[in-house]
Amino acid sequence: MKRQISIYDTTLRDGAQAEGVSLTVQDKLNIARRLDALGVHYIEGGWPGSNAKDKEFFEKARKLTFKKARLTAFSSTHHPKSPVDKDVILKTLLHPKCKVDTATIFGKSWDLHVRDVFRISLEENLRMIFETVDYLKSKKLEVIYDAEHFFDGFKANPEYALKSLLRAEEAGADAIVLCDTNGGTVTAELVRIIEEVKKHVSAQLGIHCHNDSEMAVANSIAAVQAGCTQVQGTINGYGERCGNANLCSIIPTLQGKLGVACLNPGKLKELTEVSHYIAEVCNMRQAGNQPYVGASAFAHKGGVHINAVMKNPVTYEHIDPALIGNKRRILVSELSGRSAILYKKGFQEIDLEKNTPQTKKLHKLLQTLEHQGYQFEAAEASFELLMKRAMKKYTPFFSLKGFRVSVEKRQDNTLISEATIKVKVNRQEVHTAAEGDGPVNALDSALRKALETFYPSLNEMHLSDFKVRVLDEKAGTAAKVRVLIQSQDARESWGTVGVSENIIEASWQALVDSVEYKLLKDRSQK
Repeated sequence: MKRQISIYDTTLRDGAQAEGVSLTVQDKLNIARRLDALGVHYIEGGWPGSNAKDKEFFEKARKLTFKKARLTAFSSTHHPKSPVDKDVILKTLLHPKCKVDTATIFGKSWDLHVRDVFRISLEENLRMIFETVDYLKSKKLEVIYDAEHFFDGFKANPEYALKSLLRAEEAGADAIVLCDTNGGTVTAELVRIIEEVKKHVSAQLGIHCHNDSEMAVANSIAAVQAGCTQVQGTINGYGERCGNANLCSIIPTLQGKLGVACLNPGKLKELTEVSHYIAEVCNMRQAGNQPYVGASAFAHKGGVHINAVMKNPVTYEHIDPALIGNKRRILVSELSGRSAILYKKGFQEIDLEKNTPQTKKLHKLLQTLEHQGYQFEAAEASFELLMKRAMKKYTPFFSLKGFRVSVEKRQDNTLISEATIKVKVNRQEVHTAAEGDGPVNALDSALRKALETFYPSLNEMHLSDFKVRVLDEKAGTAAKVRVLIQSQDARESWGTVGVSENIIEASWQALVDSVEYKLLKDRSQK
């Protein structure tokens, strides 16, 4: 590695300000542990002087042992009307129950904010910056000074913006972080300003970018190339408005492409798991097309792409997905050609050779089904069953004799769904019924009730997601629908699909595939 920089994670503070994110104290403690295990250098836990949740977090975080990271508390410069040693917010920061070794203080670098938000003189703001940093340094803390709105401030009044940095440096700030708080600075402009700052400031420089122009990652990387030695950001780019700089893109780009050390050797491969873990704790859906760590980041659908990747992955992959803990995916569709089918044979144990009649038959079947509305990208279990059935290598575990589903609305407005079903298993007919929260749930319950005597392992599985998409909106209620079902047991999850003009029939197709795949999987494992 050419050089070392420090990674400063603010997921627990800036990231928690994202719309839709609401973390409990326990959530924050769990995330902090995982970030420390990943190996980031700083974890900004929150602002203990601003709310009770962050105050409780720091009280409990004192009991944690961090192997790598330094827990950091965030705060502002002291209030204009309060002496620095009497400031209530700073007192909270220094309270024994908070107990941190690093404090990050933000102050105003943009004269517009000083006049219109603080409504004090420009000189008074400079005094507040100096006094706050100086006071915290006297308490033996490492102090990081965040120059809020620095780039906008520099563009409006470069002389004053620089003065704000110099006052923090004179007071002993260990690092000065240049913040593009509005996220509107373009990369070339940002680099030019950093180069100018370096002529006047000798302290360690950091970068903190927001993503309002979708340049936060590019700007952060350019800032490191321009000499910044600390990068602030969040996992998955969570943050207010359009989010913050995404550490899941910054870290592998710096370490994997530019030779800048960010994490300890071997830790980079944990990045995808950390990204998905934090998305789950934040109750945010993971963006499939997120670079590096998204499920689609190394997914190939076009036939030309798949054919090339099978011969040499470098043709359509900028890095090896295993380096960051991700994996290659080959998507099966009418666009992917026979190469995708051949790729799938490895885990399906079907003997296929390119351009054979069998391969052509499967490819033609696939194109026909996708033309009818089927989609196998998120339904690989259905695709595996499709191939086995088409190749006469599959024996069903049961056969349907018939089912009926009814929905009754009662006088008290309650809805009752009931399904009755008759299936044949091992030459035995089973006739049963079940109620459910809706018709699909009732049908699922009735099917598994009929089969559980023969296949007890079905009690281990459950439906984890159910999606319906109308394929032709112009057709109204007569339109085809595609049902995607995600199922899981204790070991893994799998997707199945069904298509029909009747939503119950489409759901039944996906349900049957889900159950059949579970049973097939169990038999293979045995």
